[in-house]
Amino acid sequence: MSREYRVALMGATGAVGTAMLEILEERNFPVSSLKLLASHRSAGALKSFKDETVVVEELTHDSFEDVDLVLASAGGSISKEFLPTAVKNNCISIDNTSAFRMDPDTPLVIPEVNMHAAHDHQGIIANPNCSTIQMLVALKPIYDAVGINRIVVSTYQSVSGKGGACINELVDQTTSALNGRPVKCENFPHQMAFNVSFDWPFADNDYTEEEMKMVHETHKIFEDDSIGVSPTTVRVPVFYAHSESINVETREKLSAVDAREILQASEGVVVMDQPAERQYPLATDVAGSDSVFVGRIREDVSIENGLNMWVVADNLRKGAALNAVQIAERLLNIPK
Repeated sequence: MSREYRVALMGATGAVGTAMLEILEERNFPVSSLKLLASHRSAGALKSFKDETVVVEELTHDSFEDVDLVLASAGGSISKEFLPTAVKNNCISIDNTSAFRMDPDTPLVIPEVNMHAAHDHQGIIANPNCSTIQMLVALKPIYDAVGINRIVVSTYQSVSGKGGACINELVDQTTSALNGRPVKCENFPHQMAFNVSFDWPFADNDYTEEEMKMVHETHKIFEDDSIGVSPTTVRVPVFYAHSESINVETREKLSAVDAREILQASEGVVVMDQPAERQYPLATDVAGSDSVFVGRIREDVSIENGLNMWVVADNLRKGAALNAVQIAERLLNIPK
C-alpha cells in the first residue's frame, strides 16, 4: 500500500484553493489528514472532501505541525510570511504565488517541462504564472526539436485569474451594462464587461508586471536566457480559461505539419486543429479541462523559421491547482 500524506491547503477558500481541493479528490491523492487554512474571516467555513466535512482553520505559524505537504495559494505576502515556518517543520511546500518564483534557490516547475528541477528543492517549489505554464507546455516539444530564438505572445486572460470576486463583478457589470445602469469597478481598473483591459501594474519599462513574469519565468524554466520573449497580456470578459496567440521563431525550420505531429505526441497537449471545420480551442470548451489545447498551427508567412499557434488552457486547473498537484505526485512518486 502506498504511503498517505498529511496535507495542508493555504488559501483554501479562494478560487485556486477550491480547485486544489477538487483536484486532490478527483485524482485520489493519498491524503491521510487534511487541514484547510485561510484568513481569520474565513475560519469556520465548511468544505466537503471525500464525503467528509472539513472545517476551515485560521492560518497561523502553528498550522504546520503534523503536516507533510503544503499547497499554498493565499497571496505572495502570506507565502513569504508562513512558508519559511512550514520548511522549518519539514514540510514540502508548493507555492502558487509569485513570492518565490524568481528566487535562485527555489525551483520553478512545470511537470511536463522541467520536473528535474523540482528534486533540487530546499523545502519550497514554485508554481509558474498561469500564462507561462500553458505557453511552455506547448512550446517545450518544439524547443527540444528545433530550438527557439524568439517568442511573441499575446494573452487573452479570463477574470477568474484575478480571483472569485472578479467573476461576480463581471456578472454584475454585464447585468448593469445590459440594463443601462452605471457600471461599477471595484476589482478592475477599467470596465471589464464588453471590454478588454490592461489589468496589471506597469513596470518602469512600460511592460506590465504580468508581461515581465512571462519573460523571466520562460528563461528560468527553459534554462536559456538567449530566447527573446515579447509579451502583451490582456484581460478579457471571459470567466474561465486563458487564450494565447503565440508566434515563435525557431532555430531550425519546422513545418506546420511536423509541428502538429510533435505536439500530438506530447504529454499534456491536445491538438485541436481543423479550422476548415471550425475546430480549434475555445475558452468555453476548454474550461474545466486539464490539458493544454493547441490549434491554428500554421507557418509564419513573414519569416522563414516562424510558426503561429493558438493555445488555450483552464487557468485555475492546469494554470494553477493541477500543476501544483502534479508536482507533488511526481515528487512523491505517487502512481497515477
